[in-house]
Amino acid sequence: MQARTLLPAAVAVTATAVVGGLASRPAALPWYRSLRKPSYQPPQQAFPIVWPALYADIAVVSANTLDETERTGQLVERRRYIAALGANLVLNASWTWLFFDRRLLGTSAIAAAVLTASSADLARRAVKVQGKRAAPLLLYPAWCAFATMLSSHVWFLNRA
Repeated sequence: MQARTLLPAAVAVTATAVVGGLASRPAALPWYRSLRKPSYQPPQQAFPIVWPALYADIAVVSANTLDETERTGQLVERRRYIAALGANLVLNASWTWLFFDRRLLGTSAIAAAVLTASSADLARRAVKVQGKRAAPLLLYPAWCAFATMLSSHVWFLNRA
C-alpha cells in the first residue's frame, strides 16, 4: 500500500467520521434516549468501537484497490472507484445528520438503505479488483444492512 493513496483515503474517511460525529453530539442524546428502540439495539458503547474499525477498513481496502487499479492500468475503474467512494462517504455522513440533527426517522431509514446499496457496490468493486484481499470490506455493507433494519424499526416504533 502506498502512502500517496492511503493518506487521501484516510483523510476522506476521517472527514466523514468527523462530519457525521458532529450531528450525534451530546445535545442529541436526550432525544435519542427518549426513542423507543427494538430489543436487538446494540449498547451505545458498541458504536464507538464498530464505526472506527469500519472506517479504518474502508480506508485500507480502498487504498489497496486504488493501488491495484493503478498498477494494472485499470484507470477507468480507478476513477469509478474514487467516485463511488466519494458518494458513499457523503451518504455515510448524511445519515447521521438526517437521524440525529434533523430527526427524520423515515428519511434516515431510506438513507440507510441507499447507504447499504452503495456500500455493497463499493465492496463489489473492491473484490472485483483485489479478490479475497478485499473481503474485509464486506463487513461494511453488512453493518449498514443491520443499521437499515434498525433505523427502519426505530422509525416504525416511533411513528406519530
